[in-house]
Amino acid sequence: MKVGLIGDSLTEGRPGVSFYDLLKHQYPHISFDNLGNPGETIKSLFTRLEKMPLQSSYDLLILWIGVNDVYSKLLKVQAQPVAKDHIEFEEYCLKVLEKAHDASKNVVLVSPALVGEDLQNPSNKEITQLTPVMESISMKSGNVYFVNMQNLFKDHLEHLECSGFINTNVIRVLLDVLFYKSPLRIDKLSQKRGLHVTLDGVHLNSKGADLVAQQYSSIIELYKVEGDKIGRS
Repeated sequence: MKVGLIGDSLTEGRPGVSFYDLLKHQYPHISFDNLGNPGETIKSLFTRLEKMPLQSSYDLLILWIGVNDVYSKLLKVQAQPVAKDHIEFEEYCLKVLEKAHDASKNVVLVSPALVGEDLQNPSNKEITQLTPVMESISMKSGNVYFVNMQNLFKDHLEHLECSGFINTNVIRVLLDVLFYKSPLRIDKLSQKRGLHVTLDGVHLNSKGADLVAQQYSSIIELYKVEGDKIGRS
């Protein structure tokens, strides 16, 4: 079985703890391709797939995208172009899903989880608005299984006292990549910042990576049961 994981730095696994590494350990007999690219937005992902089409044929292709279309608005420097509104996001997302279907009959679209652990901040409200748009896109595209990742994290955080910390300093993000590589160090910094599931409000600590790995595991187990019927109503 071959599974492709498309996304941004959350999929790549840096900074923070890698859910990809957890999946590889859990499923040693599955071949995983990590196609995460730091800073990726829906527009930059489309450009990447235009220039470098997916070469492999995958049994399952999981696409987690969209957080940088929200998060990068908080940064002084935007490494990649962001969708100007939900209409443009939908336009590019449909194109990306077309290219994903060229490499797999079974595509999963995952919505962004968090920008900051304060669920009521403006960025998370924007993700809440983007999520049904992505669900609608998955239905329009056809044969796409949709996962609401924000709900998963909300269920974990809603009864906890959450810090408003979000790292919006690009240099600080790079320093986190360089100096915080072990899960133990990452979790200690996360705790110091008052965070529960992330290192910096976006990238995952051990708990966050575990939540994502469990969700991806449920998708893989569903595929094992349903096969090519996954995502088909």
